[in-house]
Amino acid sequence: HTGGTMLKTGTFLLHSCVFVCGAALMIIEMTGSRVLAPSLGSSLIVWTSLIGIILASISIGAWLGGCLADQQPHPRVLGRIILLASWATAAIGLSKTWVLATLQNFGDLQIASVTAACALFAPAALLLGMVPPFAIRLCLPDHRHSGRISGSIYAISSIGSIVGTFLAGFVLIAWVGSTAILFVTAVLLGLASWLVNTEDNLLKGTSVILFLLFLYISYQQKQWCGQQGFYDYDTPYNRVLIYTSKENSSDRLTREMVTGPLGRQSAMYLDSPTELVLPYTHFFRLFEYYQPQTKRMLVLGGGGYSFPKYALSRYADISIDVVEIDSEITQLARQHFGLSDHERLRLIEEDARMFLKKVRNPYDVIICDVFNSHYSIPFHLVTAEAMQLLRNATKPDGVILINLLASINGIASEFYKTMRATVSRVFPMTHSFAVTNPDDDNLWQNIILAAGCRLPAAAPADPDLVKMFRHKLPDLPDTHLLFTDDYAPVERMLRQGRITREEMHKDNPKN
Repeated sequence: HTGGTMLKTGTFLLHSCVFVCGAALMIIEMTGSRVLAPSLGSSLIVWTSLIGIILASISIGAWLGGCLADQQPHPRVLGRIILLASWATAAIGLSKTWVLATLQNFGDLQIASVTAACALFAPAALLLGMVPPFAIRLCLPDHRHSGRISGSIYAISSIGSIVGTFLAGFVLIAWVGSTAILFVTAVLLGLASWLVNTEDNLLKGTSVILFLLFLYISYQQKQWCGQQGFYDYDTPYNRVLIYTSKENSSDRLTREMVTGPLGRQSAMYLDSPTELVLPYTHFFRLFEYYQPQTKRMLVLGGGGYSFPKYALSRYADISIDVVEIDSEITQLARQHFGLSDHERLRLIEEDARMFLKKVRNPYDVIICDVFNSHYSIPFHLVTAEAMQLLRNATKPDGVILINLLASINGIASEFYKTMRATVSRVFPMTHSFAVTNPDDDNLWQNIILAAGCRLPAAAPADPDLVKMFRHKLPDLPDTHLLFTDDYAPVERMLRQGRITREEMHKDNPKN
């Protein structure tokens, strides 16, 4: 019976279908990280939840697919499974907004991530997991070649997954929005269901047309949002939202950049592009006290290039190098945040730690502004080894300024305390400044670490700097816990101190 079935279906078409389903599965998984990022972040916790749930769904699907194939070994059944998978994929694009809006303020990030992965991605992964065992059953005219046939099916599925991984990571996510990717994948799966079986033509054709309609609507919606000043971009490293807002205290219009949940990463006044908006960026002016003779400055993390633009306009004799790993972030800064070429500005597209290893001409000041989301901090930039690279890249009388988000004491302070201890182990002089309120131990806020090898002899004279020094925090007792390349549990520490969006909008100076 199965041998006759395969004569009707065609082994090549069936293998092609398995390949497409394998590719679709990995495209969905890779795109899933961008779907979850604006609401839940892109931390190790989110990736672990996404990968774990998809693997579990594939395993369940493989078992169910094998059982169903033994009961109904017909290509029509497999075609319907793939068609259902196409609808499950389209459903991700249709439902992700309200599902994530429900979960993003959930207290525990692990539970929220697992729940989101189950609700959005498990159905499609389960259905696609059913395809290889079902295809093997259809390809078995007898049991003499079962091993070879099974191996070839799973090899083709794996090759498809490899192609889907590189296609999503290197091409689709960088050039196509995540919602559009999901609808395109749904179209491909709808067409793949035809490769197995040519029955149910009306249902399959209607489904493909609807998926194309969803794709068109999503494109039109994106165009309309752009006309209203709201932009949604996928870059090789980030999901970036850019929109226009109004500052509560002044009613001035601002343009804001968001690359993660619960916070703004950059902001610019529309009527004054070089003026500083976010309160923590004003504290970068502390370098005027620690190194008043600054000639060369390094900024790690570009974003909207707020402080580099301000510094170029304020300090006529300072040259600035900015290291930003995401070149498309830089392009967005040019397009939306008034960044332009300048003779004293050098833009470097590279990972910050890799760049620090190559510095041969030390800087007077290094500003580290890469920890712009408490969900996904690049751990390799918080360790003692990274601090040593920062010290090597700074002149003996220079200073580094590090922006981070934490509380002074309490459950959300562990990251700050360990970070300060790590910095203090490398730099003889370390000061901390609470941007919003130094007297509120439990307030989750920006904290600026200033570190160097010497303390200036005189107190600051500039009134603005004097006001900032009133936010200086007391020294901390020595601790044995340091961040190292071998052990840097930043996400565990930050998850323990997670707060709700409402609290952040009320208290966090970066919101």
